Amino acid sequence: MTPMSQAIFNNPKVVARGWYFVCPSVDLLAGHVQSFDLCGQRIAVFRGEDGQVRALDAYCPHMGTDLGIGDVVGNHVRCFFHYWAFDGAGQCQDIPCQAQIPTGARLPSYATAEQYGCIWIYPDEVAPVGVAEFDELKGHDDVIVRRDRPLTRHCHHHICMMNGIDVQHLQTVHRLPVDLELSLQRRAEEGLIDFTLTGDLPQNSWQARLGRWLLGPTYTYTMRYAYGCLGLLTLMKGVRLIPPLHMLYAYRPLPSGETWVQPIYVTRCRPGLWGWVVSQLLLLLTQLSYYALRNADGQIYDNIHFDPKTLLPIDQPLVEYMRYINQLEPSRWSRHDVDAMDVDAMDVDAMDVTNIANSISPCSTNTPAS
Repeated sequence: MTPMSQAIFNNPKVVARGWYFVCPSVDLLAGHVQSFDLCGQRIAVFRGEDGQVRALDAYCPHMGTDLGIGDVVGNHVRCFFHYWAFDGAGQCQDIPCQAQIPTGARLPSYATAEQYGCIWIYPDEVAPVGVAEFDELKGHDDVIVRRDRPLTRHCHHHICMMNGIDVQHLQTVHRLPVDLELSLQRRAEEGLIDFTLTGDLPQNSWQARLGRWLLGPTYTYTMRYAYGCLGLLTLMKGVRLIPPLHMLYAYRPLPSGETWVQPIYVTRCRPGLWGWVVSQLLLLLTQLSYYALRNADGQIYDNIHFDPKTLLPIDQPLVEYMRYINQLEPSRWSRHDVDAMDVDAMDVDAMDVTNIANSISPCSTNTPAS
């Protein structure tokens, strides 16, 4: 657990350990290398001739040339300047001008994964867990993915990530008169926390009554947070006619203090031409569901200075989320002065979360020990 003096929530100095989106897999062909600015780091990502993706700190330890302008030889990346070649573990394997390789001729390396048609990086050599999945899609060999256009929000990613569990704003901003009951489950060993919200569909208009007749009397959606940088939203759970809709948000903190967001829509692959049509329609419905809420939410998170002073019992999910974030682990990508954080400068630190949690009445939760 992170020490109290090292709050992670809403802290621009800390990058938590987790899987961070890099690029679509199709953008990196075998035998190619590219450099990316990722969470304040410059990372060279290359695909060897064996098809495997590898990632290293981008700047060559010899004279600092960006490996992204180099090339790939076999399963090594070679610096453009003096042809130093590095393997996927960051160890220099060849220096053309001499046989002896200096001890310091190595670079930090990072675990990589390919999932949802995208490349992901974990800010450590070995990742203890894989990229998070949707429960309903586990066991399916193939999924269909649609990536939307990335966007930027003018706040820390921890703040805009809370949107999916802020029940109040569904009624005030989006005028959805739903009364939702929360249950949550922590899965600390996997870096996950799951929020499940269930309620009765309203009957306050003919459209609402029609929806209730078609879909059934109750409605459930889940919000899975993974490592504090991924949000997996599942809509339409437990209703008639429509299978669950899956939406993934990949977040990257920017040096400016803003957040880069990549929306991804996911559904399982269905057999045959009709199955493909159904899958495409479900992806479109997922996208439209997101678009129905996006612009109003964007106005909020592009104009916010998060400073909670008076939280209510209905805000309990937000408190649980903040507590979860503060239990994550800082990565090596965190700022070097992370051990000397100015706690007073944090909007909400770990101690504040504890005090907030103690000051409001708990709602109905299912919280197994983590």
